Amino acid sequence: MGEMTSAETWDERYRSSDRIWSGRPNPQLVQEVTGLTPGRALDVGCGEGADAIWLAEHGWTVVGVDVSQVALDRAASHAPEMAGRITWQQADLVEDPPEPEAFDLVTAHYMHLPPTPRERMFRGLVAAVRPGGTLLLVAHDVADVHHGPGRHQGPEVYFTTEEVAGYLTGTWEIEVAEMRPRPAGDAHRHDLVFRARRL
Repeated sequence: MGEMTSAETWDERYRSSDRIWSGRPNPQLVQEVTGLTPGRALDVGCGEGADAIWLAEHGWTVVGVDVSQVALDRAASHAPEMAGRITWQQADLVEDPPEPEAFDLVTAHYMHLPPTPRERMFRGLVAAVRPGGTLLLVAHDVADVHHGPGRHQGPEVYFTTEEVAGYLTGTWEIEVAEMRPRPAGDAHRHDLVFRARRL
């Protein structure tokens, strides 16, 4: 047998448990998006849907994208009342980037990919932000490479704010580019937070 595709790998992971994630929105999303004028949002790697559901509850129209159809079906079942505000879409955004300049917010949390597919995906995400819109990327810190659930991954899947800034094309204002401590006792100790607005 050949290696499983990313979609098959993630489908299997989601099938292994009734719930993988906490069901709560990522705190960095809540902190960075609260106060923004709601519009059309793209939630990349939406998983079981907590971020997308939070966005929809706060006035956003959301496209939640994930490679795993199992995750998307589960996400849809968590918030059937949001069916009119959230579109769940199975896609690999490395191979099939989103529509350019189509979103007021593009958000991706913990998308840890090897450098080549990461660059392809992030360039597509940058292009998907319309003028006046916001790009929000959150990741674990490379210093945590030997800690937490991702410790089996090499350092190449981690990235820096400088790398992400290098993908910005056109005129942008970088509003946040920093490391933030996570709650004490968390397996990961810091989050990289990068937020930029397209002018």
